[in-house]
Amino acid sequence: MVESWVGSMSRLLPRSIREGGHEFTFLTRDLHHYLRSAPEGAAHPLLGARNVITADTNDTDALLPEIERLHAVLRFDGVLTSCDYYLPAVARIAGQLGLPGPGPEAVENACRKDATRRVLAEAGVPGPRYAVHEEWADLARAAREIGYPLVVKPVDLCAGMYVRRVDDEEQLAAAVRALAEFPVNARGQRRDPAVQLEELLDGPEVSVETVSYAGTAHVVGVTDKSIGGAPAFIETGHMFPAALSAADTEAAEHTALAALKALGLTDGVVAHTEIKLTSAGPRVVEVNPRPAGNRITELVRHVTGIDLAAAFVDVSLGRAPDLRGGATGVRSAAIGFLVPEASGTLEALDGAELRGAPGVLDLQVAEPGRQVKAAGSNNEYLGHVMAADAAGLGARDRVEALLGELRSGLVIR
Repeated sequence: MVESWVGSMSRLLPRSIREGGHEFTFLTRDLHHYLRSAPEGAAHPLLGARNVITADTNDTDALLPEIERLHAVLRFDGVLTSCDYYLPAVARIAGQLGLPGPGPEAVENACRKDATRRVLAEAGVPGPRYAVHEEWADLARAAREIGYPLVVKPVDLCAGMYVRRVDDEEQLAAAVRALAEFPVNARGQRRDPAVQLEELLDGPEVSVETVSYAGTAHVVGVTDKSIGGAPAFIETGHMFPAALSAADTEAAEHTALAALKALGLTDGVVAHTEIKLTSAGPRVVEVNPRPAGNRITELVRHVTGIDLAAAFVDVSLGRAPDLRGGATGVRSAAIGFLVPEASGTLEALDGAELRGAPGVLDLQVAEPGRQVKAAGSNNEYLGHVMAADAAGLGARDRVEALLGELRSGLVIR
């Protein structure tokens, strides 16, 4: 395992490896990055690795011969990561060692928003009108050609970072300046200065969760998404399965499968493909060649019994994933995130009374005393509540009601 996110996947992936009867070596450039997020009084799940090795994971060219030396001793059967910033490196490592996984070019194209747009456009997979430039004059001209309002995106960040709606040239200039002031990502990797402009799409957004093995992508289901925090695009919640018509579900699935095929992500991949169901038909937002974040994998498991983290381990080993699932007694599951709208110190937030409420699957909130920043991406949540509905598609409504109760006790000063 080359690096990991520090959220739920840092717990789910080690557990799936262990429950599958496997062991893993954890490779990181900065172990303290993970130890800072360990639950108080508990060891971090990634320390369950058989070996923890420090190496410069940001220098793939130097990393490859080092991993070859490790491979000669440890004999790896697969290589994976849950962190977007290391997916291209993992694909190159798998190719170098002859291990299962998608091709490096396919992964690199999926991890770069501009390359994804180019590949999908060439294949005729529908997406927004877009342009990519570095110089201000080119960006301003392209924005006028696409037409305001539009969306500004970095080509190489994730979690919604610096993705902004802009309504005029003044807002565009401010968004471009903000992005230029963030030249290195959270993992110490220098960013590409290119800026992507996209047509603002109408309609609801969903994601299609898939598992690709032996040349075929299998749809596990479709998740809905709620967005807030304008002009940012912050994910405020999800429900699985999405409350869609059969026609919209089929359209989203068909578009996601076409995108995966165009990119070459049809083997050894668990993917999370985001789709806008616009008035003109489905349009691809992004293709993420790794399991969904924001605990969507847990929503899927609660409803279907399918463990996408375990499937990720299986396909990374070149094994057929178990996608049979089973009866769970849950018809829908949803999660809602507590998004701070102001900066300051968290003085009060208590969810103790809600933990045992009917339908609640999980509830986590930040401790008072924490410094809070008004949310600009998916990285500033103050907590979440997850709930289930055994009768139908009522999980989202239940979560919204519970979030309302949490917000009533939220104090930031």
